[in-house]
Amino acid sequence: MQDDSQVQHTLPGIPEPLIGMTGSGRRGGAILPVVCWMREGLRAAFFQAPRVAGRAPAPWQVLVVAVLVFALDIALIRLEVAGPARFDVQAWLSTWWSTVLGVALAGWAFPKTPAPGDVAGRPPLRPTGVTAFLVLWLAAGLPSLLLSQGLIGAIAQGWIEADVFSNNWFYWGLFAVFMVWYLAASGVLFLRFAGWNWRVAVFLLALLAAISLNTWQFEARSWVSDPTRTAQTEDTRPRLRLTQETLEGQQALWEKTLAAIAPERAGVTDVYGLVFAPYAAEDVFLRESTMVSGVLADRFDAGGRVVHLLNHGGTAATHPWATTLNLQRAIEALARRMDRDNDVLVVYMTSHGARDFKLAASNWPLEVAPLSPAELRLALDKAGIRNRVIAVSACYSGGWVDVLADDNTLVMTAADATHTSYGCGQLSVLTFFGRAVFDEQLRTTRSFEQAFARAVPVIQQREIDAGKDDGFSNPQIRVGANIRAVLRALEQRLDASPADPKTRP
Repeated sequence: MQDDSQVQHTLPGIPEPLIGMTGSGRRGGAILPVVCWMREGLRAAFFQAPRVAGRAPAPWQVLVVAVLVFALDIALIRLEVAGPARFDVQAWLSTWWSTVLGVALAGWAFPKTPAPGDVAGRPPLRPTGVTAFLVLWLAAGLPSLLLSQGLIGAIAQGWIEADVFSNNWFYWGLFAVFMVWYLAASGVLFLRFAGWNWRVAVFLLALLAAISLNTWQFEARSWVSDPTRTAQTEDTRPRLRLTQETLEGQQALWEKTLAAIAPERAGVTDVYGLVFAPYAAEDVFLRESTMVSGVLADRFDAGGRVVHLLNHGGTAATHPWATTLNLQRAIEALARRMDRDNDVLVVYMTSHGARDFKLAASNWPLEVAPLSPAELRLALDKAGIRNRVIAVSACYSGGWVDVLADDNTLVMTAADATHTSYGCGQLSVLTFFGRAVFDEQLRTTRSFEQAFARAVPVIQQREIDAGKDDGFSNPQIRVGANIRAVLRALEQRLDASPADPKTRP
């Protein structure tokens, strides 16, 4: 005659119990180890039946599993914030009320009498008990948590570049995939405990409502950026302080800067410059805009004719702020000093760029709006400046070309309209575009077209060497029919000048 326990093991649909387990949930008198509960919970995440029928974890095991899961959750969410951050306990706890709701529903829905097929005095044929469900449920949520939060954290930290995530539809689609996975695994696990009944549907609907409410209404983040700690860890980096003295100093500096613009010289095609660096958070734009200002002064005889607008915590006393209003006023002031029909205005802009082609601007705590290509074009047209050379060093800057191009304008950009440029990080000395075109090529030639043509393959090779994996930036240039002759005459005059500095300052 076949043993009853063997009959139990071969019943259809019943998972094989853990080898060596007895009805008491012990192996050789020992409590089922925590690692086994974690392993069975992970099986549940992939819709496998947990092999813990009739077992229950000890209270301390429930606590250990909860602490492990909570610690991992806190660590993964921390990755969402690049740089120093502080932990908000209240915000974190507010996201776990859905778990409490799930446990309460389990206590309500799980059968209070033995399931069909169970035999008195023997282990049930399916898992039972709220504590067992809680431990398995916490472990079952780990895979989706690891993948979703790990991916978001890697993007936030810059470990992987994923521009596609800036698309809201793609982001929310991926979020939906992870949420459906979590809900499905939770529902199947709940079903294994409660059996087929309408309460499973109630559990899933309540869980879905709780997650949705958390997502849309509880916007507080467990980890938030901490400017105070940022200042402490980057104590060498100056910070802008909006005091009355700063504001009055900026006004005086602005008037002094405009008054110092040298007038045009009769019979000479002068070069005037406007260098615009509106992003204060990274020093690369300070270095690059300073370098370009120097190249214009030294190589294009523009000394005293360059206005340098800059946002940076340490330059409020030396440089006017790079704001849209100051840009417009600077263009108007330059137009009043130059020969608007014959002189050349070189505009250089360096910052981060967005897919909508706006130039990023920041100077915290001062609020600075981003700049669009249409705003620059309007300011130049309004000022009546004919001859223009415009260079934009930013991601997606190719979107500026069509807006700014005309017969009297040369426009060159660090990238096309669909690709990022490179070298604008905190550790970069100069951007790849600014370094190759201005810091290298324009020190040996005064032809913007020639400098651009020589720089493009250099930029491409440097991007390959740096491991840029989202495609070649593909710098763009467009030269108007009229500006080409003006620039050629300017090159000839400057090359013939006895004062011809060709070395780096």
